[in-house]
Amino acid sequence: MGETVVVYLPSIHLESSMRKIVVVDYDPEWPNIFKRLRDRIWPVLQDFAISIEHVGSTSVPGLAAKPIIDISAIVPSNHEIPLAIKRLSTIGYAHLGNLGIEGREAFKHDPSDDSPAYHFYVCPQGSLGLTNHLVFRNYLRSHPEVAQEYGNLKKQLSDKFPHDIDRYIEGKTDFIVRALKEQGISLDNLTSIDRSNRLP
Repeated sequence: MGETVVVYLPSIHLESSMRKIVVVDYDPEWPNIFKRLRDRIWPVLQDFAISIEHVGSTSVPGLAAKPIIDISAIVPSNHEIPLAIKRLSTIGYAHLGNLGIEGREAFKHDPSDDSPAYHFYVCPQGSLGLTNHLVFRNYLRSHPEVAQEYGNLKKQLSDKFPHDIDRYIEGKTDFIVRALKEQGISLDNLTSIDRSNRLP
């Protein structure tokens, strides 16, 4: 791809358009699930990765979300991606490529893994998609009233479009772009997010 397309929403390319979209109230067990998964993954990455972050809506206390944990391992640069792929394969993770989103490599975990639903990515430090995830997460964590509003919006959209992930995503875009704009994300980046999340 010649142009970097930055999509905020981390899981859209892994979800079937036929699967029902379910948004549930915040579950205080979500951080514990993340910690267990992080502790499983970190030993094979710890000598070169920077951190493993809990991102997405399940990472924000009190926020309603689809019950799918989103996890991003951060590496210093693209140079470490091949090593990450090799190391992760030793614990049952298959590399799926970037799925059309530059700066984010997706992985599929072993089908025999009985953990709750989760998505796992490896991202170079400073990549735009990762930056957006962290900025939006931190903003919602520090503004619980905004998180409540966002959760209500997601519930409304899941009720309105229970089997249409594209409409669900599009319906959240204005809210996400507005929040990121308040946090100083560049106009070019905001335009890419808006364009990527809109239906043709």
